[in-house]
Amino acid sequence: MATKPTESITILSLRKLSLGTAEPQVKEPKTFTVEDAVETIGFGRFHIALFLIMGSTGVFWLAGSLLIIGLASVVIPTVGWRWLIRIASIPGIILIMAFKFIPESARFNVSTGNTQAAVATLEHIAKMNRSVMPEGKLVEPVLEKRGRFADLLDAKYLRTTLQIWVIWLGISFAYYGVILASAELLERDLVCGSKADSEVVVTGGNSGESQSPCYCHMFAPSDYRTMIISTIGEIALNPLNILGINFLGRRLSLSITMGCTALFFLLLNICTSSAGLIGFLFMLRALVAANFNTVYIYTAEVYPTTMRALGMGISGSLCRIGAMVAPFISQVLMSASILGALCLFSSVCVVCAISAFTLPIETKGRALQQIK
Repeated sequence: MATKPTESITILSLRKLSLGTAEPQVKEPKTFTVEDAVETIGFGRFHIALFLIMGSTGVFWLAGSLLIIGLASVVIPTVGWRWLIRIASIPGIILIMAFKFIPESARFNVSTGNTQAAVATLEHIAKMNRSVMPEGKLVEPVLEKRGRFADLLDAKYLRTTLQIWVIWLGISFAYYGVILASAELLERDLVCGSKADSEVVVTGGNSGESQSPCYCHMFAPSDYRTMIISTIGEIALNPLNILGINFLGRRLSLSITMGCTALFFLLLNICTSSAGLIGFLFMLRALVAANFNTVYIYTAEVYPTTMRALGMGISGSLCRIGAMVAPFISQVLMSASILGALCLFSSVCVVCAISAFTLPIETKGRALQQIK
């Protein structure tokens, strides 16, 4: 019986066999970042609630200002300013206690290695939005180069940074200056034809205290109404401000509002009626609020992503310096020379207007920069 010849197995045939067989591949576990989870979950009820909460904080600033003025009109004439301070501190104490119930940011938890808490937060968001989490394990994304203070002073951004710092400091100086100057001007009752000098109400029991520089004039109900009306001015120019920064650009819009702020500071020195004083204060509050809105938008847009938080943070620090200096001008210097204090506020606003107009970068229609 004939047998089939067997094919000899050689090294070459084994090598061909091994090349033709695919090696089993080990599947890598699926992973996702916080950004991936946010994209997967999508927009929903959580974001609407977040928008309402964060948006209400800007309204709670105006509402708080109005509330404290109304509260002062009732508390100070009856039980004194000390009780006003005690009552006004209650919401802050409640807010501190409420911080315990506010969940931490998922990004922060991931960056600190607490991925379990981050996953819990993201799952809560997905549940609120009636969505699902992405598959896999939550990991921390590869970090890009973080911005450094030296990057703000790099040749590309040096001029922009220095001018932005001047603008932030000046805007804060003017904002808190007009708030404090309003009380000082109303206390002195500079309305034409007023009898402030002959109708001074001095705190204290003897005539000797009237010679002391430490005295207070009690506000009349009309003064509190003036403060309330002027405070409402902070939202009066918002529609025009939005149109200005979108059609005129950030630089031109900011330079115009800063120039008008300088003008209205000088107008406060004009002898006018009560309605005129209310109008000047109303416009000043509207203009300084518009200045803040514009410079905030510009600063966030001009820096790339790696430097944006750093640029905003340092600008905010300079903002606090302006806020600390303002009381010395609006109350100490103004007690010696009203014209000198108002001219100083106006001069600072003029410097800010020039600085805004000459900013080297216009961010209108410019995409956000991701890298330096």
